[in-house]
Amino acid sequence: MITIKSQREIEGMHESGKLLASIHEALRDYIKAGISTHDIDKFVQKMIEDNGGTAAQIGYEGYKFATCCSVNDEMCHGFPTHKKLKDGDLVKVDFCVDLNGFLSDSCWAYCVGNNPSEDVKQLMEVTQEALYLGLEQAQVGKRTGDIGAVMDEYIQKFGYRMSLDFSGHGLGPTIHESPMVPFTGIKGTGARLKEGMVITIEPIVNQTTGHAKLDSNGWTARTVDGCLSCQYEHTLAITADGPFITTIQKGETIPFAKNPTK
Repeated sequence: MITIKSQREIEGMHESGKLLASIHEALRDYIKAGISTHDIDKFVQKMIEDNGGTAAQIGYEGYKFATCCSVNDEMCHGFPTHKKLKDGDLVKVDFCVDLNGFLSDSCWAYCVGNNPSEDVKQLMEVTQEALYLGLEQAQVGKRTGDIGAVMDEYIQKFGYRMSLDFSGHGLGPTIHESPMVPFTGIKGTGARLKEGMVITIEPIVNQTTGHAKLDSNGWTARTVDGCLSCQYEHTLAITADGPFITTIQKGETIPFAKNPTK
């Protein structure tokens, strides 16, 4: 069932999203060689709780951590570990915040150190641009297939492949709601977007393959051939004036978004 949110609910989700975005902003300086994804997880959880929120992922379908921290070939749902990060690692940090009962969800990618390889740099740039192209399609009357189609068409120009096993989703009152928001798609197909819907757009882009394999923990998905994977994600509300992005960060410019910095 697809739920339509009231203005009050969207405003509450925006407050939650502002807290989440501020934590991603803090991670820009925090993530460096020598720390672990376990350290990242505890950093994020403390920031959420110090600001009156709850780490919504803890306990969700048995998940034990505040974040999913996926490194290099890990596509998503990576368990935080004590393994130390090194310069050049590509780290994706995905988490949900519950603030006063309102949810937000966002993933951001970080390269450890100041000198990413050309492969990592291009993959990050293309994945972020795919997200923005998908966001631009988040208009009343469009369909979810329009979002996936433009993202997939763009990344294939670089020889990349979208994940075939995961998707974006509706958000609120729980973490995963209808509709599914695919990373690929056919224009004019899928659920129709209506004013008041809140969804995530979160392309997972891999260098060479769309297929995943699961680690023995039953959660962590990684590319079957060991190639690099990248992900970016925003939460947004569908409005009559265009997408209202609730998780935008300072310094992030999305010209077609409604009031993106407020």
